[in-house]
Amino acid sequence: MSRTPRLPRSMQRAVPVLRARFQALLAAFALGVLLTACAGNAGSINDVRYDLGLQSAQAAPAAAAPGAKPLLKVLAVVAPPPLDNDGIVYRMAFDSQRTARYAESRWAMSPARLLTERLRTSLGAQATVLSGGDAVQAPMLKVELYEFEQVFESPTQSSGVLSARATLMQGGKVLAQRSFATRAPASTPDAAGGVRALQAASDDFVNQVGAWLGGQSLVRTP
Repeated sequence: MSRTPRLPRSMQRAVPVLRARFQALLAAFALGVLLTACAGNAGSINDVRYDLGLQSAQAAPAAAAPGAKPLLKVLAVVAPPPLDNDGIVYRMAFDSQRTARYAESRWAMSPARLLTERLRTSLGAQATVLSGGDAVQAPMLKVELYEFEQVFESPTQSSGVLSARATLMQGGKVLAQRSFATRAPASTPDAAGGVRALQAASDDFVNQVGAWLGGQSLVRTP
């Protein structure tokens, strides 16, 4: 009857050590996989989305006088291609006017769409706001956005800058037109600081547009 060969005593003593080392390697491998997964999740968290936030009470235009509100078609804001996407643009004014976009921070939608929503919501306090597709005869407000970016005057100081032109039209005729430029300082030299500054500049812009429209002759609803 054959016997199962036995390992030498020196190898028998080495088996528990080898087993422990193998288990340690497995644990290290599992930890590496876990850390890699966590790193991937952290990367997705860093993809932050911003909007214009809630409009401050100070920036909101005054409500219309009691009675029927005038009709006003607020068209979608028009913007050049660099501003017709969700990128948060910043400009290095101290470095040959170089522009770029933040890699891990974006707008919830394009600045043009954000301003369209803010204008329609805000101007609803003083007019019956309609979209351009409504089949109703009414004055139309067209806004062309030219600048909406965080401008760095130095590596540590920046501002949110907005420039646009508003045109009031009716029946194919221009009733009034005005250019606007607003600026607000950024509290921090990063995407979050730039967003807060552009939120303030947007509120200032909307407030100025509301005051300007308040001086125009808009036909009230019957």
